[in-house]
Amino acid sequence: MAVALPLVIALAVLAYAWPAARMAPRDLPVGIVGTSTASQAAVEGLAHSRPGAFDFRLYPDEESARSAVRERDVYGAFVVTPGSLTVLESTAASPTVAQLLGSTGRQLAARASKAAADRAASSAHRTSARSKGGKAGAEKPARIRVRVVDVVRISAADPRGVVISSALLPLTICGVIIALAALSLRLRPAALLMALILVSGAAALGVYVVAQGFLGALPHEHLATWASLALTVLAISATTAGVVSLVGSAGLGLSAALMVFVGNPFSGSTSAPELLPKAVDDIGQWLPPGAGASLVRGTAYFDGNDSAGHIAVLALWSVLGLAAVLYGHRASPVAKGPVADGGATVGTANDVAPPHVPPSPEAPAQSSSPVRVEIHAHSHARHAAST
Repeated sequence: MAVALPLVIALAVLAYAWPAARMAPRDLPVGIVGTSTASQAAVEGLAHSRPGAFDFRLYPDEESARSAVRERDVYGAFVVTPGSLTVLESTAASPTVAQLLGSTGRQLAARASKAAADRAASSAHRTSARSKGGKAGAEKPARIRVRVVDVVRISAADPRGVVISSALLPLTICGVIIALAALSLRLRPAALLMALILVSGAAALGVYVVAQGFLGALPHEHLATWASLALTVLAISATTAGVVSLVGSAGLGLSAALMVFVGNPFSGSTSAPELLPKAVDDIGQWLPPGAGASLVRGTAYFDGNDSAGHIAVLALWSVLGLAAVLYGHRASPVAKGPVADGGATVGTANDVAPPHVPPSPEAPAQSSSPVRVEIHAHSHARHAAST
């Protein structure tokens, strides 16, 4: 205990603190509008200043880039023109990424303005040298203007987008508790499956009432958002119940560790999966907490766009968990009662012990011993069967 518990605590802290401490863009999909010299210069500047940070995707015009943001193909886009820079972002997709894109756009504009000023100064110097000391007629270049447009805005009641991320951990723990409570009832397999489905739906309804009815953080597609929450809880509870049915009580700790200490910190719900270290960004999306958080965000703000993969992940975990519950129940050993030594048969609760008949005086003394052994074995088996 002195070694195991501190080690578990250290690993739990590492699982939550490491992704947050190493948060940075890694192949973050963003759009670039146009193929002008200014756009190419912006791409080269970003690639040079932050190598590997962005996955650039070209779009012919601003409207195409806006559509890509609404369909969750990219987190945002840069519309670069010689005199201005427009940053298309989406606080609904990730407030953290939106802030990152805004600061990156301002850095791009500052570098472009400095480069334009350097070119103007160089041109003025050459003109001045040729004019034999005359005044340079070159004007100071105008500073590049930066405009930020929030294409898909997050709810005004949750401007920092913390409700979904804050609800994910209790939602995960709730799923584990639902599985434990359902298994403790010792229901038949069909009743157990129905209990998991119904309680998951009811728990999701309670979460939605709090998140939207009280906090206003899930403003769109109410039915689809509730269904997303229900599928998330079902995937967690069914997986936990299935693992416990297969491996016993140790499966509870295994499932809790997988969902709480792996699925939650690697979900990217507080930022974005592309901001996590490369070793864990995909792992979180293949587990129910990460897939559920992305699905809820997609249904609440993006009309379900780019949600098919998350639905498939949650459905797969749910089906496998429910199938494991059925298989674990059928494969469990059925109590057949102990078999008495000496080949005695197992009695039932309706068996009646034969009366003890004392041996006749003419019979040898040892002839009564087999009768007593047989009656004792029969009685012992009947007692075991009744208990």
